[in-house]
Amino acid sequence: MSDPADPKPTSTARSPHDGSVMVWDAPTRIFHWLLVLLVAVSFATGKLGGTAMQYHEWGGVAILVLVLFRVLWGFAGGTSSRFATFLRGPRQVFTYARSLLGKGHEPHLGHNPMGGWSIIAMLTVLFIQAATGLFANDDILTEGPLFHLVSKAASDGLTRIHHTNQNILIGLVVLHLAAIVFYWVVKHDNLIAPMITGRKKWHEARDVPGGSPAKAFVLAAILAGLAYFVIY
Repeated sequence: MSDPADPKPTSTARSPHDGSVMVWDAPTRIFHWLLVLLVAVSFATGKLGGTAMQYHEWGGVAILVLVLFRVLWGFAGGTSSRFATFLRGPRQVFTYARSLLGKGHEPHLGHNPMGGWSIIAMLTVLFIQAATGLFANDDILTEGPLFHLVSKAASDGLTRIHHTNQNILIGLVVLHLAAIVFYWVVKHDNLIAPMITGRKKWHEARDVPGGSPAKAFVLAAILAGLAYFVIY
């Protein structure tokens, strides 16, 4: 049974199927690994404190730009990156979750029903983390770049959300890593390699249109420019 969310097979008149399909376009892969790097840097600099907080601030702004980019890319990007392709209703999510407990496993070319909602959860938590950081303070030396726009009481409240949300983010990252290990070890489905190469092993040829790198670059540049103009 094929995944109804995935594109239709290509015609056999085209080039022979080589056993893999290009599923993740370059902009999506670059977004993913930049986000991984920036989250790691932001976490490390936040723990170091002191002069490292300047890098923490810059990293947070960059994460905010990336999250906004991914949201827009979910409507304007390649087929596999679009929300309409992988977001499914509660019944399909429950059915898929129940299937993981059995021996059988229906693979998905892109995000599976559970993975799709995990993307939404991660983007939401990252947005909250980056946005609250703009107004946060540490009562010592560090203040977010938009601290001056709110009262001290409001800043303190947003700082508490920033700290609490960090724990939620850590939990999601751990859950994400555990899922990768589970699929790799138990279901023999490597989720890492396709996010590096863009290609995934698949039993039939598929035509999965990718997003335009030029469009992605322009979109990211506009968002970065707006962020700089508004924040700094």
